[in-house]
Amino acid sequence: MNLSAFMNGGISNIAQTAVRFYLHNSRGRAFMLRMSSSFDKNAQIREQYEKEGVHIPPFLIASIASNCNLRCAGCYARANGNCGNDETSKQLGTNDWRRIFKEASDIGVSFILLAGGEPLLCREIIQTAAEFKNIAFPVFTNGTMINLEYLNLFDGNRNLVPVVSIEGNDDQTDARRGPGISGQVWEAADRLKEKGILFGVSITVTTENKDSVVKRDFVDALRDRGCGLIFYVEYVPAEENTEHLVLTDTDVYELQSGIDCLRGDKRNKGLIMLSFPGDEQAIGGCLAAGRGFFHINSRGGAEPCPFSPFSGINLKEQSLISVLQSDFFAEVRKISSAEALNRKGGCTLFQHKDEVREIAME
Repeated sequence: MNLSAFMNGGISNIAQTAVRFYLHNSRGRAFMLRMSSSFDKNAQIREQYEKEGVHIPPFLIASIASNCNLRCAGCYARANGNCGNDETSKQLGTNDWRRIFKEASDIGVSFILLAGGEPLLCREIIQTAAEFKNIAFPVFTNGTMINLEYLNLFDGNRNLVPVVSIEGNDDQTDARRGPGISGQVWEAADRLKEKGILFGVSITVTTENKDSVVKRDFVDALRDRGCGLIFYVEYVPAEENTEHLVLTDTDVYELQSGIDCLRGDKRNKGLIMLSFPGDEQAIGGCLAAGRGFFHINSRGGAEPCPFSPFSGINLKEQSLISVLQSDFFAEVRKISSAEALNRKGGCTLFQHKDEVREIAME
């Protein structure tokens, strides 16, 4: 398959759906039309690099925070050591992130997902991200820190898109994230809706909630609360004895079928629905290690994916281009490509974590 064409088509669909979300909001609609134009220009930049033999992914994931105000069960960031450490002297600063965002802007990256930890603990970095108007920055947050200042920041900079984490219904969310958290999340959602701000939810999909989170009434409720984006993330076992929560290939197929059915509902024409990692067989393997994205941890380490947190490369010393052309990423891509047809559910690189770790240490 032509991966670049496939991903460019996906970005175009996202933009068109977002324009429909803002159908009755002239300010939001005008912003999305400008954003769509930026996405087209970014695609042209990536295409030029492709002609020169350099593949530029349209997405990056940036974990700008190494701390969080919650302790959610099964948190991959804590399990990987990317959250909860106090080595602030090793963290990238605002100027470091500004340089990375600037380079990403110059080479045609269209989306940078801001994660953590809790990214809203890093207000200065988020304000810096807002300056790069040709990039959309989904901000993956637990939703408990969206105060008036952040509401105004999101309102004034529509390229910042808050994405709050839920686990399904309120009981499921509170069971993983803590008592009363769901209530705080929906209070924040109500305020975002009042201001007409595009926001989304991120759902970790397990064998326990895979059916309920694609039910029509569940999605109807999200849409009615003002949600314009649903991001389905397949569970990767960050803790021992949780492998039973990992989706099988059959589960993934049923999840994708459920999402496709929801997309076909005309009531959801303004609702963006994405899944990660999605159907790896159909796209020729995992999109990590620069095929579609890669992950930058809070210390600047360039990792194939948040679920494959290994790296011998650091963006304090190297550029995005040099990382994408590194032997490390090339070897990791070989693993994901070779295993694409043998996938048995779950994350390919997580299943091969020992191999990836060894490559990173070479």
